[in-house]
Amino acid sequence: MNINPTVSEWLNLVARWVHVFAGILWVGTTYYFTWLDARLSEEEKAMRATDAAAQIWMVHSGGFYMVEKRKVPDELSRKLHWFRWEAATTWLSGLALLIVVYYLGGGALIDRDVADISVGTAIALGLGVLVFGWLIYDLLMISPLGRSEKLFSLVAYLFVVGMTYGLTRVLSGRAAYIHVGAMFGTIMAANVWMRILPAQRKMIEAIKAGRKPDEALAVQAKLRSKQNTFMAVPVVFLMISNHFGANTTGGYDWIHLAVLIPLGWIAAKFIRRA
Repeated sequence: MNINPTVSEWLNLVARWVHVFAGILWVGTTYYFTWLDARLSEEEKAMRATDAAAQIWMVHSGGFYMVEKRKVPDELSRKLHWFRWEAATTWLSGLALLIVVYYLGGGALIDRDVADISVGTAIALGLGVLVFGWLIYDLLMISPLGRSEKLFSLVAYLFVVGMTYGLTRVLSGRAAYIHVGAMFGTIMAANVWMRILPAQRKMIEAIKAGRKPDEALAVQAKLRSKQNTFMAVPVVFLMISNHFGANTTGGYDWIHLAVLIPLGWIAAKFIRRA
């Protein structure tokens, strides 16, 4: 399907603008709460002998802020601020951008020197990467493998490299990169909406019913959130990869990605500790 070039440019601009801004909000919120949780966890360890709630003080703009961490709120009537629409907006605008740039027309999706496939086949393959990427990740996470972060990371890395190698043999280099990034983004958004938010809601329901929240739910939500922080840095690289053609051409595209993704994970680890 071909659309008017002027319309395509405007759709591209609007979708890209929304996507980048929403991504800034989402990644910023993710890393802020990651930093906050790490500092509050340190306070909890220091105050283990007391019943006081862990808290930290911060200064920003024209005021001072005190943040306190509690496993159970003292008043359920207080307004809870949820952080979820940033993830949804980022993913939906990213999908719109994927459709506008790659699926409408398919010119950027296919490289005839790589594989002579139809646009329909390429689109089906791209969408399949998003769906099955999430399903495989989620199944691995709820399997016994998910209990070992190091082993899970190794298996996930090998899966990503293998999938990237396969994509670079059927799609253009840039399309392969952007679909790996879209898969990461899909996993991150699905983590928020399908795992983290439901766990939080179950914890709130338990409190309202006078029961102690299941700590396993809190652990599950925290682990998924932690993994989102590690995926965020590679996702940013993959988002901007189209501006650096040398990464996605020359036959070394999958090797570049195989090296740069773990570097992103290492960078994320240092950011979490900052």
